[in-house]
Amino acid sequence: MIRSRKRGRHFNHETAELNITAFMNLMVILVPFLLITAVFSRLAILQLNLPGSSTEPVDPQEQTFQLEVTVRKDKIEVGDRNQGRLGVYPNSVDGYNYEALSNKLAAIKKGYPRKTDAAILFESDIPYDVLVQVMDRVRVRVSVDEKEIVRTDLFPDISIGDAPVLDGGA
Repeated sequence: MIRSRKRGRHFNHETAELNITAFMNLMVILVPFLLITAVFSRLAILQLNLPGSSTEPVDPQEQTFQLEVTVRKDKIEVGDRNQGRLGVYPNSVDGYNYEALSNKLAAIKKGYPRKTDAAILFESDIPYDVLVQVMDRVRVRVSVDEKEIVRTDLFPDISIGDAPVLDGGA
C-alpha cells in the first residue's frame, strides 16, 4: 500500500512550450496598418492660428493689408482689418455664395501676390460644413481651364476666430 501512494505522487516534469505564432501574426498585420493610418492622419491636419486683437493700436506707417473673411448667418463679408469692408456677399436661395467669395479672393491675391495669411471669423452657430467650405475657398481656388483643373494657392496661412457681434440694426 505504501508503494502505491508513492507512485501516485511521482509527476512527469515536462517543460512548457510557449507558442507565440498567433501573436506574431497579429503584429505582422497590426504594425503596417498603424503606420499607414498615421501617415494619412498627418496629411489631414491644417495648421491654424489665432488672429491678433483688432483693438491693438497700430501706427499709420505700419498699417499693412490684413485680410479678414467674416462668415455670418446671412452673408459673407470680405475686408481689410485696417480699412474696412471690401465686399459683402449675401446668401442666395442655394446658400452661401462661395463662387463670388472665390472670385473676390482671387482678385485680392492679384493685388497682393506675396500675401499668404488670412483671418476667418465665424459667428456662433455656423455649421461645420460651411466652416470647411470657406476655409477651402480661402486656401485654394480651383478652376477649370480648357478641360483641365487648375489649383491656385490663395491664402494658405489661415487664422480662425469669432466674428464681432453686430449691433441690433445691422
